[in-house]
Amino acid sequence: MRSWFYLLAAILFEVVGTTSMKFSAEHAPVLGHLLMYGLIGLSYFFLSLAIKRVPVGVAYALWEGIGIVLITLVSVTWLGESIGLYKALGLTVMIVGILLIKCGTRAAPVARSQEVLA
Repeated sequence: MRSWFYLLAAILFEVVGTTSMKFSAEHAPVLGHLLMYGLIGLSYFFLSLAIKRVPVGVAYALWEGIGIVLITLVSVTWLGESIGLYKALGLTVMIVGILLIKCGTRAAPVARSQEVLA
């Protein structure tokens, strides 16, 4: 269970770190870049902790997919960027994919135990 919290922390640090790129580009290049690199570094650190128990393919897919969705929502909500039909459709497809990956992760141990019984 702790590994999933590590993955959540990795996602949140990625989102804040990536969002801080906008801050660094517009307001404080040096401070913004330091903040960005520190937060992205923390993101990778927590991702490395998460993959001790979460399969690396699943962890990476969730980290990247949820991160992209959240970064897009932040950019639309707080940074004034626009979202069109294709972006919205792409995000919807990503969310469905994330849910399928997560559901497949839960289903895998049951499928393996059924194979042993068969």
